[in-house]
Amino acid sequence: MNADERRELWEGLCAVEDYLGGGPKKARALPDFSAPEAPEESLGTIAAEVRACRACRLCDTRKNAVPGQGPSSPLAMVVGEGPGAEEDSSGLPFVGPAGKLLDKMLASIGLSREDNCFIANVVKCRPPLNRDPADDEREACLGYLERQIALLRPKAILCVGRVAAGALLGTADGVGRLRGAWRDFGGTPLLVTYHPSALLRDESYKRPAWEDLKLFRERL
Repeated sequence: MNADERRELWEGLCAVEDYLGGGPKKARALPDFSAPEAPEESLGTIAAEVRACRACRLCDTRKNAVPGQGPSSPLAMVVGEGPGAEEDSSGLPFVGPAGKLLDKMLASIGLSREDNCFIANVVKCRPPLNRDPADDEREACLGYLERQIALLRPKAILCVGRVAAGALLGTADGVGRLRGAWRDFGGTPLLVTYHPSALLRDESYKRPAWEDLKLFRERL
């Protein structure tokens, strides 16, 4: 909308207000219609902010920030902890062995990052030596994830791992206590399950993780 269109709209709204008020035309200060409009929120604008972000110490050691990956109108969203070494190198989420397993898990319930599932992390930069993100690092980054969720409006969120669950749900409980039941994140249904890396370390998690995936599929 250009300056002339913004002025015309403003004058029209003022006329409606005067009419509804039943009185004479009010004197009003004329806005600056030449002022640029705020940029529209998009995945691209969020990603650009993430890549330029220096809000916490993780920016000092990253190779690439990892905003997320997936379609702009997804059916579902997966949220993990943070990038690892391979994600830090590529700038893409879940591309290592755990990522390959995640892709298979999603495919088993009809989801993929190419078609209908957006994949992101709580923190967008790799913590050194893959340590857990510190509280202040999570806080510095959580706003980006919240904006992505608000923009994408997924039908449900699959939260993988203890760290991601703790950040989104504000709890110190482990996955074993949280999984198997639907939670709420700002009005979006959220289901916690084991991180794919946990399944690679301990195959006993595979059966409960499959039960979680079936529950997720039923909700979708």
